[in-house]
Amino acid sequence: MGKSNDILRAEIIVNGLVQGVGFRYYVLRNAQQLGVKGYVKNLFTGEVLTVAEGERYELEELIKLIKIGPIYADVRNAKVEWTDATGEFKNFEVRF
Repeated sequence: MGKSNDILRAEIIVNGLVQGVGFRYYVLRNAQQLGVKGYVKNLFTGEVLTVAEGERYELEELIKLIKIGPIYADVRNAKVEWTDATGEFKNFEVRF
């Protein structure tokens, strides 16, 4: 109710060489520039999870950047799950 249908949620899990290479801060910078809200965090599996809410075009741009990664990363696979936005985020942050 009252929330725009244009706002979606994307949960992106990437694997490869994605921890210890500045990946979370790369995602943080790009998400903030795009105006996306949510968080990014390392998983115990060695993967990185990004949960982002925003307009589809913003999220698709973020996903493209995540698939590239920062200079020392080697993104092997990115799995994206689309759902309805919850509106729970006020900004974008790194979680630990």
